[in-house]
Amino acid sequence: MKALVLGGCADMAVPLLKLLRDDPGVKRVVLADLNEEKAKRLAREYGKKFEAAYCDANDAAGVTTLMKGNDVVFGYVGPFYVFERPLAECAIRAGTHYVSIADDYDAYLEVIKLEDEARANKVKILTGFGNSPGITQILSRKGYNDVPGTDRINVHWCAGSDEDVGPSNLTHLFHIFNGTTLQTIGGREVRVKTGAGKKLVEFPQPVGANHVYYTGHAESVSLPRNLPGLVEATLHGGTKPHYIIRLLKLLRVLGLIKTHRRRAAMARFFHKIEGWFASKGIDRSVGRIDIFGKKDGKTLYKYFTYVGHIAEITSIPAYVAAKWLVKGAFDGIPGGVYAAERILEKPDAFIADMRKLGVEIFESEIATVS
Repeated sequence: MKALVLGGCADMAVPLLKLLRDDPGVKRVVLADLNEEKAKRLAREYGKKFEAAYCDANDAAGVTTLMKGNDVVFGYVGPFYVFERPLAECAIRAGTHYVSIADDYDAYLEVIKLEDEARANKVKILTGFGNSPGITQILSRKGYNDVPGTDRINVHWCAGSDEDVGPSNLTHLFHIFNGTTLQTIGGREVRVKTGAGKKLVEFPQPVGANHVYYTGHAESVSLPRNLPGLVEATLHGGTKPHYIIRLLKLLRVLGLIKTHRRRAAMARFFHKIEGWFASKGIDRSVGRIDIFGKKDGKTLYKYFTYVGHIAEITSIPAYVAAKWLVKGAFDGIPGGVYAAERILEKPDAFIADMRKLGVEIFESEIATVS
């Protein structure tokens, strides 16, 4: 495998670099980043098959040139509501498959508009192969397959505030708690206010029970587009400790995260002081997916939970997807733009590969709801 990692210096990319370093099937890795000096340092640190390259994600011609000649490109450049579609367009022009960890709902709605162009150029754009979306959608697909008559999927995530994240992650967080997002409720796609829809969800430890809210992740728009029969597909997210959500809502009221420029400025500021928000050792992030279906007049129910360090559970699905791509697992599928639940019609083997790499996943039995 010859791979290009766009945003190779990102905090989220650290586990990916380790996986690529230790994989004997990977022959060359180019770390492309705006911070060329850091990319060079990381390349020296990770070994001889790593190279560094300067990359300005706003330079479409330069990005396209970098992409050419690689087997796969990893997309770690955020925020994705700004960069996902332009980078996917570059991949299509370069004729190179692209795997991203894109998470914003509006980024997904934009990138799927490239379906016809990607198909015509025989390029596969695998969008949202991270934690949420990513693992959440893979487990949603598994539940959809297992539960007869699935008509409702509710996805939830919660991030521990001791996790290492960069400014682009914070910009994303400000974005998904600002303005509105889309959810499928009652068989219709409706626009709701982010930060509304408060609910208490039982997550795995170390998070436990925590409140979550409507947020602008991609699951609520991708699942109903790819899994026929859903009349409800919702996405709730939150943080531990919970007071961070109150801070986000205050920033919104004050208008400090209203525009991308303001969000980026706030992200740079909070990244410098993020140590102030330590949460007593909660350095894990968690997810929960609840699936409901109907059979013989009865409501059936199943759920999944998972836990891990956010960078690891974000990078592992992207790595596995790239490996599958290069090994030909998707060769029978035409080019196009694919969310995880669309391309992985039978996700069991993919889930097994993620588990082997350390993603802790719990799966319940199917139960009948009285």
